[in-house]
Parts: sequence; C-alpha cells; structure tokens
Amino acid sequence: FLIKQETTECFQLKASNFVLTYFPPKRRNRNKVKEMALRPKTLRDFFSPRPHPESHPPPKRLRASSSDSDGLSDQEKSRIEFQKLVANAKRNLKLCSDRVEQASGKLPPNLEDLLVEDSWLEALPGELHKPYATTLSNFLQAESRASAAVHIYPPPQLIFNALNSTPFDNLKAVILGQDPYHGPGQAMGLSFSVPEGVKIPSSLLNIFKELKQDLGCSVPSHGNLEKWAVQGVLLLNAVLTVRNHQANSHAKKGWEQFTDAVIKTISQKKEGVVFLLWGNSAQEKRRLIDESKHHILKAAHPSGLSAHRGFFGCRHFSRTNQLLEKMGIDPIDWQL
Repeated sequence: FLIKQETTECFQLKASNFVLTYFPPKRRNRNKVKEMALRPKTLRDFFSPRPHPESHPPPKRLRASSSDSDGLSDQEKSRIEFQKLVANAKRNLKLCSDRVEQASGKLPPNLEDLLVEDSWLEALPGELHKPYATTLSNFLQAESRASAAVHIYPPPQLIFNALNSTPFDNLKAVILGQDPYHGPGQAMGLSFSVPEGVKIPSSLLNIFKELKQDLGCSVPSHGNLEKWAVQGVLLLNAVLTVRNHQANSHAKKGWEQFTDAVIKTISQKKEGVVFLLWGNSAQEKRRLIDESKHHILKAAHPSGLSAHRGFFGCRHFSRTNQLLEKMGIDPIDWQL
C-alpha cells in the first residue's frame, strides 16, 4: 500500500488493484488536516465507523469478575449503587417524617406532601390533585380525627413508602398486594413486609418457603423487605391505608383509583417490567398491563389457605431473574 498526499484537500491510498481518495470534512481546520497528513496512517484511519451522536449502549448486566479502568469491579460498583439507593430511600423517609412533624404528627392535608420521590412525581403529574384524591384526603383526615381509639396504618410517613423506596427509573418488578396489615406496628407501606422485630405473617413465611425451594435462600429471621424495594421491586398494595383491626376498611375510598393509575403509568411509560400477580385480586389488575411490553407471572396467593393451590412451586423469583437477565438487567438479590 502507498499513502500519498495529493493536495492539502485530499489523500490517496493506492494499491495494485485500486485507488481510494479520501477527502477530510471541509469544516475541519486546515492545520488539523496538515497534522493528519504528516501522521502515519493505517487502514483504520480510513475505514473506522464514526459513532452516531444519539446512540446509547444497551444496559449491561454486571459481572463480578470484570473491572473497569477505575479499578472497581462490577460487584463493587453494584454495591455502591445499592448503597446510593438505600441512602435515597432514607432521605425520602426523613423528608416525609419532617413534614408529618410539621403537621403536629398528623396526616398532612395534602397527600402529595407524603409522595417525595421525584421520579414518581414526574411520572404521575397532578394525580394527587384530582377530585378523587381530594375526596380520599378528606376521608383520611376525618378518620384520623374520629376518636382516640381509631388509628390509621401505616403511619403517615410510610403511606407512600413503596413509591418513595423504589424510584420509577429503577423499577424492575412489581409485587401486588391488597391492603396493609391492620395490627399495631405491622404495616410499613410495602406489600407483605413487616418491620424487623415483628412476627412474620403466614403469607410472608410462605413466600420465604418458596424462595428457599426456588433459589435456596435461607429463611430470614425478620420480614422486612426493604432490600427488595431499593433494588427495584415495587411492593405495592391496591389500598394504601387501613383502620386498626378492620381489614379492607379503607377499600373503595379512592386508593384503588390511585394505584390503578400507578400500574397504568408503569405499563405505558416503561418496558420489560415483571409483574408478579398472586391471587385473584392481584390478577384482576392484568387488564391494566400491556402484555406486549411487559412480563406477567401468575400464581395463587401465598396465604395459608391457598399457597398449596399453586403458589408453592411457582418459581417466580428465579423466573423473574431469568427474564431480567435476558434483557441485560441486573437480577434481584432475593436473599434477606
């Protein structure tokens, strides 16, 4: 091969059977063109593709064995990212707690004051200002003032804990529940989850049993599912509040319309989300999900009455991870 500068405007690559003339873009500074002419050239200079300015690489699955130029392995990067998500959830909880404290420990008059995760506020613009949300807020205010014997669970700062703990941008999977636990200290705003130190309910214990059978996860000593939430598992109840000791007492007061809007928004604005629908109530929400864009896994409810009718053996946890990995998304670490 012979590389020859014909003029300051072009170069020629000559071989025995072809001649290729290269014209640098006219916008380039001629001094730079001269510098390029003086630099030894290879075929790569003439045939390397130029990157498209708008192209974005697809998400990559982290591998523990690889490392980048900064010296951090992907496992270390994953741990750092997880810590950032935990810090974000704690920040949101602190902000909610401060707003409740400003309201003298009571429910703020505007429900949107308790939804503080920016990504969800952007995804659900104005949803909590609609007439049904105003009616719902008025109902909750009346409930909180009904009598000293009436308590609303979870406490105000945890009503939107599912959304505040799982940013819309980080959403990978959704586990739908019905309404919060109605015993003292149980509800924490995440479906099926209870705080550490609280007895694990039977439904959650059955979930842990299936996890052990499916992935070999050891059964934890607590029922706090926050680790799942910050990894991108939205633990969403259809109804977000309940009166103490009265299951379904806040059903059909407006919460269903809000949580349906959440599911519709996920369906419309996201792709590849895995929905775990356990039981008839959760499976009724299937109509809100675009199955051409998302994945739906169905099974019986994990309650003691129905777990043996199809929940045990459903392998939803490993199947969720398989679906995520096929899309190049990091799997969920289900071990608590």
